[in-house]
Amino acid sequence: MTRRSGRLQKRSENASGQKGQVNKQCNRKKLQPLSKLQCEKNQLVLDGVAKPCTSEKGAESEPGYAVLPSADSLIRPSPLPHLGWGSSEDVWVKMVIREQNYRHSKSFMQKHPGIQPKMRSILLDWLIEVSEAYTLHRQTFYLAQDYFDRFMLTQNSIDKGMLQLIGITCLFIASKMEEASPPKLSQMAYVTAGTYYEDEILQMELIILKALKWNLCPETAVSWLKLYFQMLSMNTNSDLLEPQIPQDVYVQMTRLLDLCVLHMNSLDFQYRVLAASVLSHFIQQEAVEKVTGLSKDAIQPCVNWMAPFVESVGCFGRAMLKDFVKVKTEDKHNIQTHTDYMAMLEYVSKKEVNSQFPTPPNSTEKPCTH
Repeated sequence: MTRRSGRLQKRSENASGQKGQVNKQCNRKKLQPLSKLQCEKNQLVLDGVAKPCTSEKGAESEPGYAVLPSADSLIRPSPLPHLGWGSSEDVWVKMVIREQNYRHSKSFMQKHPGIQPKMRSILLDWLIEVSEAYTLHRQTFYLAQDYFDRFMLTQNSIDKGMLQLIGITCLFIASKMEEASPPKLSQMAYVTAGTYYEDEILQMELIILKALKWNLCPETAVSWLKLYFQMLSMNTNSDLLEPQIPQDVYVQMTRLLDLCVLHMNSLDFQYRVLAASVLSHFIQQEAVEKVTGLSKDAIQPCVNWMAPFVESVGCFGRAMLKDFVKVKTEDKHNIQTHTDYMAMLEYVSKKEVNSQFPTPPNSTEKPCTH
């Protein structure tokens, strides 16, 4: 657990100094709080947060749960190359089993009547913006997303005003798991624009950790994507752990993955299937099957679902590889970056509506009836 920083009565005195520090570190415009999800400043952290209503084992029977890998998928030959430091078969099986142990489902929406799918999108979009402001790695954001979705599955009737607190706390936990120099507690409280104090984040941190039973090491969608692309990019006889990813292409892939993850229906798919589907929109299907160990039939539903997202990303142009102060050139593609994802999602929503209600033909195209 982290140490508590200053007392409540000193926050107002330190606010201006913290603001200058954050702006200097981020080298960005002032980060706006998640105003759509705010609640009153003095709301108690524990209000509206239910005790865990079910264990993750008990969640197997929940409706809408992601389909688990079959036994056949576990005994398939590993797609991993030869590893000089361990058995590729053992590593692969452990990774797939971990996918079973860290499960997610959009069925959590049924437990929270006051929360709409778009609220999750807004929250995750804001967390991406915070991640870029503090130059956090992509894996850090994806850990936070996983913690949030799994935590919500253990709760009942959480008020929408608590989402920002839950989200920033998940990012705080994830940064301590992944970052060499994670942001301070005061910095996490600062980006909520005074909506939540440091002690409230610490209290929520304990609630989340207990609800997740301290299971904090999932294979995220971006970790699967990075593994797949690394195997595709490897030179002959090179080591799997040696970074060899073409940065520009990887940034295009991760932007598509970011956009998909913001949509609630992404939780219908396993993370490794989601990552494989992203890969399918960039390389040949044969290569996808080789590095993922997944057949075309296993990923085709996700590939089809992802089609409007691919079109949306294409309409907004190519993603640019950004430079960050104090980030090494070889690591800058791993830093989580933000773009106008909400506008992209709006485009996807329109495409989905149009596909359900085809546009009628022009009057000149209608067949003559007389």
